[in-house]
Amino acid sequence: MRELAYVARRTVEWREAPDPTPESGLDAIVAPVAATSCDVDSAILAGHGFLDPPFPIGHECVAKVVQVGDAVTGVTPGDLVVVPWSISCGTCAPCRAGLTAHCASVPHMAMYGAPIGGSWGGLFSDLVRVPWADAMLVPLPAGLDPVAMAAASDNWSLAWRLVAPHLDARPGARVLVVARGSIGLYVCDIARALGAADVLYIDPDPGHRQLAESFGARTAETLEPVRHGFDLAVEATGRVDQLGLALQSLAPEGFCESAGNHFRPGELPLLDMYLTGVTLRIARDNVRAHLPDALALAASGKVDPGRVVSDVLDWEQLPDTLVSKHLKPVFVRAL
Repeated sequence: MRELAYVARRTVEWREAPDPTPESGLDAIVAPVAATSCDVDSAILAGHGFLDPPFPIGHECVAKVVQVGDAVTGVTPGDLVVVPWSISCGTCAPCRAGLTAHCASVPHMAMYGAPIGGSWGGLFSDLVRVPWADAMLVPLPAGLDPVAMAAASDNWSLAWRLVAPHLDARPGARVLVVARGSIGLYVCDIARALGAADVLYIDPDPGHRQLAESFGARTAETLEPVRHGFDLAVEATGRVDQLGLALQSLAPEGFCESAGNHFRPGELPLLDMYLTGVTLRIARDNVRAHLPDALALAASGKVDPGRVVSDVLDWEQLPDTLVSKHLKPVFVRAL
């Protein structure tokens, strides 16, 4: 089979690899049918990551099950499934607590798309082995488009977690979104659908702002801190200065969710945070734990994640077009 490898800055290529096979009765083999790049992949492809190439890339996809082990009962060949980005067993103490990105059955940070916590391959591959298939794989609800939901493995479900639980606990909250890619746009859609009183989206890209406005958000190119202006801030830029501005805009006891990968150092307004009493969470997402809720929202018709998809491209175009600048390209193939 082939797997797409990141080999140098803004360079990827197909590489031959052995076909994966089940290593236990709990495994499944899947074939991605709609795969997309995560916002952090853009930083990796631009050379801003901390991992040396080459390595298989890609960790967001909807796939078709092609083979299952003898002990797998939750999916069968032919099913369309979402493949979570992190590897998790479903039975260890962290997994039972919903902390599936911290599974104790695998090395820390085990994931698809980067050689962290072992070599699990990437989801821009013709075939992928999924361990603990019953725990990991989530069937795609009937009626949902695999192209629209290609990001459910990470960005869509992450966006749900960044805003939905907060609006459940604080109905009508005011939401600030400081972003550069798909995560922030998904957040705008979800926030308005779940009753946010106000959504302000900050992004220098006019096309992104136009899309955010279509979701009902106010927009601006840059952020001037709005003292006590928002109950929740979501930062998804990977830039510490932008995170600082978001923090300075929170109301007393406000909450800031940071989904950015901050590869570059910077300073935060810690004294201001202390005086305002804000909470900051910077975290990888435990996607598997809330994938069912995120997919249920997508299936409800209240949101439209497919509108964030910028391009639908053929699978064979991956080496030539993945490194180009796209908001949220989805690469598809028929099986």
